[in-house]
Amino acid sequence: MAGIELLSDQGFRVDGRKANELRRIQCRLGVFTQADGSAYIEQGNTKILAAVYGPHEIRGSRSKALHDKVLVNCQYSMATFSTGERKRRPRGDRKSKEMTMHLQQTFDAAILTSLYPRSQIDIFVEVLQSDGGNYCASVNAATLALIDAGIPLKDYVCACSASFVNDKPIMDISYLEESSGGAELIVATLPKSEQIVFLEMNSRLHEDNLSHVLDMAVKGCKDIHDVLDQAVREHVGEVAAISGLE
Repeated sequence: MAGIELLSDQGFRVDGRKANELRRIQCRLGVFTQADGSAYIEQGNTKILAAVYGPHEIRGSRSKALHDKVLVNCQYSMATFSTGERKRRPRGDRKSKEMTMHLQQTFDAAILTSLYPRSQIDIFVEVLQSDGGNYCASVNAATLALIDAGIPLKDYVCACSASFVNDKPIMDISYLEESSGGAELIVATLPKSEQIVFLEMNSRLHEDNLSHVLDMAVKGCKDIHDVLDQAVREHVGEVAAISGLE
């Protein structure tokens, strides 16, 4: 993207952040009463809603049932108004199917699936506004929704992206930074054990720089964990206060 300086000489990005700074995160749990668990997250200008249903009996064909663990069913979609261009098929396009598969892999590795054999957990994620980092914000929203639903996880699942600009790794990249054509590394981790449950690289990056970019993404996951954990604690406190009043 010619003409735009992604990282100034003073070390600031286009939106005023430093290289190792997350976008502003706001989140809420329990936004739908009809779902077993739900959450809303804003990560910069990317806005995501997540809803969780289950565990419940297998819907549709019984042959889908897994005798030793729960079936994790994910659906990722983008609202038609979520980007500047109107989308005709918000659920059926290749990108949405790919994201659905990535989310399924991520949460298969994080949910204690053996606790619910022959049952199903549904995770629905809707992108209301897209400004980069859709997968990462979707994972973070779905994690909060699963916690709200009381589904046991090995740990929080936190996802963050990183890139490499002007010989420097940068954290949590926006759509403008994604579009610049530079490398993008997307990581989802279980922050306490630092176990990586998902990793994807878009575009090429020299191996000498990979460890720096990976470290930046993992640090971003830890910073996101602190924000999500605070939101969960506040939500639990509010629920406890309401229960005490009743």
